[in-house]
Amino acid sequence: QVQAVESGGGLVQPGGSLRLSCAAPGSIFSINSMNWYRQALGKQRELVASMTRGGSTNYADSVEDRFTISRDNGKSTVYLQMNSLKPEDTAVYYCLIAGLSWDERDLEVWGQGTLVTVSS
Repeated sequence: QVQAVESGGGLVQPGGSLRLSCAAPGSIFSINSMNWYRQALGKQRELVASMTRGGSTNYADSVEDRFTISRDNGKSTVYLQMNSLKPEDTAVYYCLIAGLSWDERDLEVWGQGTLVTVSS
């Protein structure tokens, strides 16, 4: 199964920063949206941030003003810059890239997940 490739997770102290990266696979010809989700232990997966093809962004209230989603179109990569991290940000973070394949089929590709742990 095709996956997006994530990197950048790890252990950070409260108040620290991390940047996650997610590279889209070559099977996606045209990207419509790029999204970051997270799932904490024992909780449902929730949408953290999203960016449309046109560049519009949306954030969960809990991360507004602390997290920033961005993209590098040339590399088909989406980033999540996370600042002022809190223990409650601890979760496995997943990217989701939606678009069209080269044969014009709708395609949604998840990343493998990367663990972010915020702890002193």
